[in-house]
Amino acid sequence: MKMSFSLPDAESLRGRVILVTGASQGLGRTVALAAAQHGATVVLLARSVRKLEKVYDEIVAQGGPEPVAIPMDLLTAEEAQFNDLALQIHKVLGRLDGIVHCAAHFYASSPLINQTVEEWVNQYRINTVAPFALTRACAPLLFRAEDASVILVSETHAVHPGPFWGGFGASKCALSHLAQVATQEWDAFPQVRINVLVPGPVASPQRTRTHPGETKTHLPTLESLVPAFLFWLGPASRGRSGEVIELNP
Repeated sequence: MKMSFSLPDAESLRGRVILVTGASQGLGRTVALAAAQHGATVVLLARSVRKLEKVYDEIVAQGGPEPVAIPMDLLTAEEAQFNDLALQIHKVLGRLDGIVHCAAHFYASSPLINQTVEEWVNQYRINTVAPFALTRACAPLLFRAEDASVILVSETHAVHPGPFWGGFGASKCALSHLAQVATQEWDAFPQVRINVLVPGPVASPQRTRTHPGETKTHLPTLESLVPAFLFWLGPASRGRSGEVIELNP
């Protein structure tokens, strides 16, 4: 499904607490800054403390609500760490109104015959298992919210399989299944929704890795995705769950 989005009201996320993974760079950073600009208190999660501190300072400098920065390596995190994270959010902020799963792990485009078990396991660990584990740990907080949204960030080759994208595409494809299952299981919590957004080709650090040497001037910017993410995080998308939305097909 493809939709067009306009920038919502500047106060559209006022009072909400939004957790963003992969918040230190790329799409995660862009979404975190935009959510803060629209009134949300953002929980920044990424592996690099130094990069998290930089985004933290950017949000404060732009006048947004003071964020919370939590360093975590999703590749090695165990169940107890995910549960501790949810407990920390509850103790410090008292609520959670949304999660944007931007963190991703990618090795290189290569034929299946050259891909290793370690590459598949690590990509599934961050691209599939971490979104599940983090959402599960935070579910009690989401269920208590008046209006909550979970966004799973997928990838074009998860929707349109192609050669050389085996492990990465498969790990991202699983997010659509996760969203469908959660939507059906959460029918007792109609105020909570979970959807999959597929950014498509955009000028991003990940695109630089997947398409080295490509000139990016013809690609949409990360900022062009902001209206869509704010729509699915905000009240305008209430009641819509289990959808897969391609932003730049």
